[in-house]
Amino acid sequence: MMKKTTLAFRPAYAEFDIHQALSWIAGEADWIGLRYVRENSQRRAVRNGHPEHNAIGLSQGVMVEAWVDGQIAYAGTAKLSAPGLRAAARQAAALARASARHKPFALSPRQRPPSRGRFAGPALRGLDTLSLQEFTDRLMAACRRLQVSDKIVNAVAEATLVETLSQYASSNGADIDQQTLSVSAHFAATARDGAEIQTRSLNGPVARCQQAGLEYFDFAAIEADCEQAGRQALALLAAENCPAETLDLILAPDQMLLQIHESIGHPLELDRILGDERNFAGWSFVKPGDFGRLRYGSPLLNVCFDPTLPGGFASYGFDDAAAPATREYLIKDGLLLRGLGGLESQARLGLPGVANFRAAGWNRAPVDRIGNVNLEPGDSSLADMVASVERGVYMESNISWSIDDYREKFQFGCEYARLIEHGRFTKVLKNPNYRGVTVPFWNALGKVGNAESLQSLGTPYCGKGEPNQIIRVGHASPPCLFRQVDVFGGGL
Repeated sequence: MMKKTTLAFRPAYAEFDIHQALSWIAGEADWIGLRYVRENSQRRAVRNGHPEHNAIGLSQGVMVEAWVDGQIAYAGTAKLSAPGLRAAARQAAALARASARHKPFALSPRQRPPSRGRFAGPALRGLDTLSLQEFTDRLMAACRRLQVSDKIVNAVAEATLVETLSQYASSNGADIDQQTLSVSAHFAATARDGAEIQTRSLNGPVARCQQAGLEYFDFAAIEADCEQAGRQALALLAAENCPAETLDLILAPDQMLLQIHESIGHPLELDRILGDERNFAGWSFVKPGDFGRLRYGSPLLNVCFDPTLPGGFASYGFDDAAAPATREYLIKDGLLLRGLGGLESQARLGLPGVANFRAAGWNRAPVDRIGNVNLEPGDSSLADMVASVERGVYMESNISWSIDDYREKFQFGCEYARLIEHGRFTKVLKNPNYRGVTVPFWNALGKVGNAESLQSLGTPYCGKGEPNQIIRVGHASPPCLFRQVDVFGGGL
């Protein structure tokens, strides 16, 4: 009997001996670091009841970093032989030597601690119990549940699984091994009636992200959610536009994901504050002197960088500079305390940071990244929030975003909204948008959802750096109530 092909990843490469590789190149510079990354990925997608995308991806390579005269430089290679690694090490050393004459800050191996340890995310649970055909059939069933009417003109169900092995070793004794399995999924229905088109998805574009195995896919719940999404897409066709007023605003966790990401995560990246990203991703309104002084939000605002969160989409044990990853408050009781910057940015600014110096793959140098940035729960239920609102809007699932280069003025749009009148939900509203300025907006935070309402989500597509690198980040948040926010509909 032929063995069925399952989702379980099969060994595709010979094992790489990072310690032997380090011995081949250790003398090429005053200090050498070696980061090996191997990724196996699978993406399965169904559109309108038909398989659309069935692919696997296999990638491995090494990034060599060399320290010479206070400067660190990089060279990546997929040639894992001794000659290939030596060539990359010599290239990195030559780049470090040449750029040392123009270095803005003298780095040292202190920014690469000799950490030793292992990190293992969720095991490959259940991936060998379901065949590829069975998994695709489940996606097709979810797609059919989205198609609740012939007015649903597009229905999509897709999932991506990525197994990552990362190893790091250095000439000063670092020895790190990390393994993760990341899962992301997207389910969406687009409805059309004449010129009116509306889309409803499960939590927005690819927001359902976790480190998990196959147990993440509760297909019975997914199918029920898909049917609800399809019906909500139809309801949006006939809905009124969101009013243009200054109202109380409740954001669901899947929109809080985007709000946290854009107006807390990115502006707190220390390399942005230093100006390193100004040519591409932009600067930040936050100044070095703001840490410990700036009232970023109301006393209800508590935000943590937490790479230790079980199942978090960006959970890990060490960053790519070998710094041990620990949970740290960025904002406590509304006060800005700490930035999102690794050991290099911390040394340059003289400010506390976190272990978030991360690269998107073996062929990219690490930069300061967001990681898991989570808003801590408060003590309100969603019902409490709604009951406290005389007139307001509740919004779910991001669909559009715009924010200036300094991460200060923003305008965000959502898929779905409900009007709140006299403490209860009334009409469905379409094309809901809101705008604000970062610090006043967070200071208008009036209620924070409790632990029962907390939802852990993320995105696989946070872009930054030149050359560009796309990385996985996670955000956990409850729903939150903001007082007197400018909201408006699609007609403005």
